[in-house]
Amino acid sequence: MTFPRRRGLTERAATAAVDQACRMLRLPTIRSRFPEHAESAAREQMSYLGSLSELLMAECDDRARRRSERRIQAAGAPGSSVPDGEETVTSTRLRVGVYEIPTKRRRRQFCGYTSAQPV
Repeated sequence: MTFPRRRGLTERAATAAVDQACRMLRLPTIRSRFPEHAESAAREQMSYLGSLSELLMAECDDRARRRSERRIQAAGAPGSSVPDGEETVTSTRLRVGVYEIPTKRRRRQFCGYTSAQPV
């Protein structure tokens, strides 16, 4: 089923349509940045393709950052709590150790680490 395209939407209706579409498609970064980005793109006379690429790249970058934060938190790594807006993770000292794991055929060495106190 296809829906007819609406031509001649007011600016307010177009903004509401973009907001609703971003909610449905789960694009939180585009949804939050769209109003300001649309104004700056109009001021700078950006092309449609340039404007769209900036929004999509911002969404990809934000997703990569959130994915990294989720993985760090899931791993239980020391210093895994990163405050909002901060790009850096606190450095920690790691104790490296070599552990021997006995198996039927031969012994294997496993290098692992345990966390020490944050620096």
